[in-house]
Amino acid sequence: MNSPSQGGRGPLIYIILLAVGIIAGGLLVYIFLGAREPAVKTSIAAQGGQKTTAAKERKVKYWQAPMNPSYIRNEPGKSPMGMDLIPVYEGEDDDSDVPGLVRIDPVTAQNIGVRTAKSKMLRLTKTITTVGTVAYDEKRVYHVNTKVEGWVNKLFVDFTGQKVNKDDYLLEVYSPTLVTTQEEYLLAKNFQEETSFGDKFGDSSVLSLARKRLEFLDVPAHQIKELEESGEIKKNIHIHSPAKGVVVKKNVIEGMFIKPGMTLYTIADLSRVWVYADIYEYELPWIKTGQEAEMRLTARPGMLFKGKVTFIYPFMEPKTRTVKVRLEFDNRKGMLKPDMFANVMLKSRRAKKSVVVPTEAVILTGKRNIVLVTRGAGKFIPKEVNLGIEAGGYYEIKDGLGEGEEVVTSAQFLIDSESKLKEAISKMLEPTTGSATPGETKETDPENMQHEGMKMDSEEMNHEGMNHEDMKGMDHGEMKDMDHEGMKMNHEDMQMEDMDHEGMNMDNEEMKHEDMQH
Repeated sequence: MNSPSQGGRGPLIYIILLAVGIIAGGLLVYIFLGAREPAVKTSIAAQGGQKTTAAKERKVKYWQAPMNPSYIRNEPGKSPMGMDLIPVYEGEDDDSDVPGLVRIDPVTAQNIGVRTAKSKMLRLTKTITTVGTVAYDEKRVYHVNTKVEGWVNKLFVDFTGQKVNKDDYLLEVYSPTLVTTQEEYLLAKNFQEETSFGDKFGDSSVLSLARKRLEFLDVPAHQIKELEESGEIKKNIHIHSPAKGVVVKKNVIEGMFIKPGMTLYTIADLSRVWVYADIYEYELPWIKTGQEAEMRLTARPGMLFKGKVTFIYPFMEPKTRTVKVRLEFDNRKGMLKPDMFANVMLKSRRAKKSVVVPTEAVILTGKRNIVLVTRGAGKFIPKEVNLGIEAGGYYEIKDGLGEGEEVVTSAQFLIDSESKLKEAISKMLEPTTGSATPGETKETDPENMQHEGMKMDSEEMNHEGMNHEDMKGMDHGEMKDMDHEGMKMNHEDMQMEDMDHEGMNMDNEEMKHEDMQH
């Protein structure tokens, strides 16, 4: 059984233990926060140090007006045109002494659409597209004529465009000369058979000479053989086709009298044709004999004909300023007709690689060829280059630019105008000698005024209301050599009563009034 004193001690013990726990917890919290605070301060200090280091790495050198590079301040603000000043960092203007350097705001460069590309090594290829005309192969055109005169008894080929084969009969001719020559041949043959002269003289016999005369007159070999075998003189002689082809001209009719050298037929072999193409002079470096050529015809849609360049003519057409190039195509199927129009494509490739830039990167001024090379953000420098050939959207650079340089391909003239605008504004805002600074009004100093040549016509001058208060400091000592002849002042109408003459203390000691007319 517990006593009353023991029952009152229990709650007191609990209160004491609770107080001790609270004190211990507070100590722990204090110790924890006290240990963490230096770490937090250290972290903040480290971050601040990093920011300071970053700021030091990119330090602002000065502030500049966007449209007036000569307007420079040491702190941010507004330019005289009301625009925010832009910062110029240390190191950005290290290349300001580079000749021809153009600098514009990078934001402006982006807004005007500046694009760039790098020069590179490339083997240029070019496809020349031109028009052509199908023509006869001149080496396969044959003219049929005779070496004797006579009459045409019969035509075997009697219209233009008719196809013929080699040795086909074209016409039959009666010629007294051929009849006489046949008679001479038969006489020589009979004489040789009846005597021994043939064995003695061999090939030099009369018979041999007579045979050669028939051959010289283009008598066919089969007719000479028939003459030898039959011994009968042929009244009419056949003229044969010299080649397979098409009759493109016929200048003879039956019963017509013909003379030596007259062209009776023109026959063309169309198994191979020529195509004439016109090439401009700037395209000539890409053309060479033997290169492949392709051709398409509107008459043969979907078909591609392949040929080659066989000849480049050594002269130009004066009217079209073009050079004619001859191409050769196979035409055994007969699809190509002379005088057809064709679309010709000539593909060529350079033998070696060279430095090239896009064609839009080159500014052709007439006297020089210029490219704008980038030198960092908003910095451009013009370079003169020596151009080679142009092909496939590229210019060959022979001199003035190396591989890997970044050039401007668009907005070159906007860059030029932007830089000239800045230069013009800069010159407009530059303080001139003796001029007032912006925001100040320059006052005239009467003591330094030069009156030489100031001839005044004062007849119409109205001095009413004129304030001469500031004229008291004027020095007229230099006016002794002035010509006052024209300074006639009419004081009749001048109202002096309202004029303020205070300060008009004029030094007239050296003024010569003897020549002055008042």
